[in-house]
Amino acid sequence: MTLNQWTKSILLRLRPRPNRSNHTRVRAVVQGPAKLHATVNRIAMVFILCMLAEPILVSTAAGQANATAVPTAENALAADEELALAIRNNDVDAILRSLDDSWAVIATSGGVGEGPSIFPNGIKSGYLTRKTYELSEPRVRLYGDIALVTTKVKTSGVFQGKPFDVLERQTDVLRWTDGAWKCVLTHETKIENN
Repeated sequence: MTLNQWTKSILLRLRPRPNRSNHTRVRAVVQGPAKLHATVNRIAMVFILCMLAEPILVSTAAGQANATAVPTAENALAADEELALAIRNNDVDAILRSLDDSWAVIATSGGVGEGPSIFPNGIKSGYLTRKTYELSEPRVRLYGDIALVTTKVKTSGVFQGKPFDVLERQTDVLRWTDGAWKCVLTHETKIENN
C-alpha cells in the first residue's frame, strides 16, 4: 500500500458516517462540535504522522530500488532502445554513455571497428549522419550479466557523402556493469532486398 493509499484509508475511517434515525441525528447535532474537534485533531495527527513518515518511506523505497537493480531482459531491451535513440538522433554524448570502452562493431561489409568513439567521431566530422534508425522484431536472451539483443534495423542517412537506406539484422552484446547495461559488441548483417 502506498503512502497516499494509506492516508486515504485512514481519512475514510475518520469521516463521520451518515446516521439513519432522527434520534441519532439530533444527538449528533448536540455532540457535533465535540466530534468535529476530535475529528480535526485526528486528521491533524494523521497529517503530522504522514509528513514525518514520508521521508523515511521514500528513502527506504529508493534504497530498495537500488538494491533490487538487477539485469533483466526488459532493462536490457530498454538499454538497447536507448542506444538506438541516441544513434537515430546523432547524439554523441548519449552514444558514448551506452557503449563500453572495449566496444567493437562488425559492419555489414565484414570490417571491424573498435572503440566507442567510432560513431561519435564519424558524426562530429560529418562522415556519418543518420536520418532514421528504427528497431523491430526484438529478441532478447539473458545469460547472467550478459544479454544478447537481436533486432531488425531499418536505417538511412549519409555515409561518406553518399545516401544510404538499408535493412539489417543486428545483434548487440550487452554487459551488466555498475548497475547498468553497456554495449560491448555490435554485429550487423545486411538483409538483401528480395
